[in-house]
Amino acid sequence: MICIKVYGLKIKLYFVPDPPATKFLSSVSVFQVVMKIIKHYQEEGQGSEVVQGVLLGLVVEDRLEITNCFPFPQHTEDDADFDEVQYQMEMMRSLRHVNIDHLHVGWYQSTFYGSFVSRALLDSQFSYQHAIEESVVLIYDPIKTAQGSLCLKAYRLTPKLMEICREKDFSADGLKKASVGYENMFEEVPIVIKNSHLINVLLWELEDKSTAADKHELLNLSSSTHLEKSLQMLMDRVDEMSQDINNCLFFIPLQYIQRRQQENAQRQSRGEPPLPEEDLSKMFKPPQPPPRMDTLLIASQLSTYCQTIKEFTSQNLGKLFMAEALQGTSSYS
Repeated sequence: MICIKVYGLKIKLYFVPDPPATKFLSSVSVFQVVMKIIKHYQEEGQGSEVVQGVLLGLVVEDRLEITNCFPFPQHTEDDADFDEVQYQMEMMRSLRHVNIDHLHVGWYQSTFYGSFVSRALLDSQFSYQHAIEESVVLIYDPIKTAQGSLCLKAYRLTPKLMEICREKDFSADGLKKASVGYENMFEEVPIVIKNSHLINVLLWELEDKSTAADKHELLNLSSSTHLEKSLQMLMDRVDEMSQDINNCLFFIPLQYIQRRQQENAQRQSRGEPPLPEEDLSKMFKPPQPPPRMDTLLIASQLSTYCQTIKEFTSQNLGKLFMAEALQGTSSYS
């Protein structure tokens, strides 16, 4: 914002920065980046191994346009002197020299059966979003994509969660005061995939050259392996949630309370008066309550698993009804 001040016959121009405001993204436009992400996973991703990379692009009004990306290189423990920050700076400098969009707008990551909600992702996205307010994280699920539907979603941290992460107050009272729950930790931004005419022609030629067996593979009714794996990971997360809840419950001296209750029950059976109640705060030093952020992340991951299973089962039910209709038509003919 440019302001003008008039001092007599002198006019002075000076720049005043606009007040900070929370960026609202209506959609994320992806240009020729999806194929690069898929290729990156096919070349370096194996099973549950996660691949990551940097997203480049620009902001146009309320849209984030992602026009390019490059992967993080895979390095082992022997490459201890490898500097990821220096690598990113050199890559963006090289792209700028050849007149390609080099502005940092986020990052992408692959996932294994939808298990991406973790403390590492929260910390990474907070760092990106704190430095670049418009940044997003693209989550690519290769397992679901192999089932016949492209699974690529864009997420951002909600303003409430950003405020909690800035203050680093992850206690139960802090989360309750900010009204932060597992359902409003992340916000999903709609994705619009746009390809050039050359890419569309290439996809048309690949589809035209594919065999008939590949085209009918999407109607495969076998889904036990995918569903079994998803349910197994869901049960594992439920066990983690149960253990975390027990840790929160047992941070007070429950063993002492249970022992006192048993003694009072024995005294009442003998006809003796119960022991007087004592002030536990004077007998035991009150411990610090455990942080609740890990519990919220587990709950958010459980919600993601349930949504994934719901979508997968609905698609398979549609296939079953379609197969039943086809069998009825063939029997009548």
